[in-house]
Amino acid sequence: METMRAVRIHAYGGREVLVYEDAPRPEPEPGEVLISVHAAGINPIDYKIRAGYAKNWLKHTLPLIPGWDVSGVIEVTADGASHLEVGGEVYGMLDFRRDGAYAEYVTAPAAIIARKPTSLDHVQAAAVPLAALAAWQCLFDLAGLSAGQTILVHGAAGGVGHFVVQFAKWKGAKVIGTAAARDADFVRELGADEVIDYQAQRFEQAVGDVDVVFDPIGGELQRLSWQVLRKGGVLVSTTSISSPEVAAEFDVRGEELSVRPDGTELTAIAELIDEGRIKPAVTAVFPLAEAAKAHALLESGQARGKVVLRVRD
Repeated sequence: METMRAVRIHAYGGREVLVYEDAPRPEPEPGEVLISVHAAGINPIDYKIRAGYAKNWLKHTLPLIPGWDVSGVIEVTADGASHLEVGGEVYGMLDFRRDGAYAEYVTAPAAIIARKPTSLDHVQAAAVPLAALAAWQCLFDLAGLSAGQTILVHGAAGGVGHFVVQFAKWKGAKVIGTAAARDADFVRELGADEVIDYQAQRFEQAVGDVDVVFDPIGGELQRLSWQVLRKGGVLVSTTSISSPEVAAEFDVRGEELSVRPDGTELTAIAELIDEGRIKPAVTAVFPLAEAAKAHALLESGQARGKVVLRVRD
C-alpha cells in the first residue's frame, strides 16, 4: 500500500496527541474522488474531536486524521464522479465521520466537493468551506434571513462570524456585530453597520428588537440574547439551545445548527467570492507538521478569521 505524510491521533487528548507520520494513502470508492491536498482549514471541531468530546457521537476508529476543510487538486476520479475532472482545483467540507485533510491525500464523495473559487489560492480556499457553510445554513436554511431585517452577530470577527457578517450584508440586512475593540475596524470592513465592544458595553443594553441573533458561544451569552429579539424572532446557534424555556417566555424561537457538507451551496459561495462579494480572512498559516501550534492558536481564542495548514506549496 502506498503511504503519505499525515497528522494523526492515536488517542484522545491535548495537542501532544497530534503525530506527524507516515500513513496509508486512501483509495477512492465508487462516486468518490482522490484529492491531492494543498491546504487544510482548521476549525474548533478539530480540537474538540481531538480531545474526545465527540467520541460517543462520531465513534471514530483510531488512528484518525483530523481536519474537515480541504482545498486541493483532483488526482483520481472513481465511477460516478463525472462532474469533476482530474487536475481540477476543488474545495470542500469533508464528512466528520471519516479521516480528514491533515494529510497529503484525502478521499471524498464527489457530491460534496465543488470547484475552487478561481480568485483564491489554496490556502485562502481552505479557510472557506466549513465556516462559510455554517454561516450560510444558519442564516438562510434556519433563520430565513431576508433584506431589511436586523441581525446581531456575536463573535463577528471569528471564523464563522466573519462570514455571517458578509452574507447578511450581501442579503441586504442591517448587521450589528459584537467584537473586542482590537477587531472593531476589521468587523466594520466586513460590512457591519454597528460594532459593540463586548468588553466595554453590555450588548443587551445596547440593542433590541432584532430579527435574528447569531450565537457561536452559548451559555450566559445565549441566555441574555433572547431578550434582544423581537417577538417571533430567531436565535441560531452553532453550539446548542440550552434554554428553550427562556425562548418560549420571550415568544421567540431557537435553532441549533448541525453543519453538513453541501457541494451545491459551496458552488454558490464560490460564485459570490469570485464576484468580490465575500472574502475569507486568514489570520495564520502553519506547515502541516506544526498542526499542534495551529491548534494552540485557535484554542487561545485570539484568532481573527481562520487558521490554515499548508500541505503543499
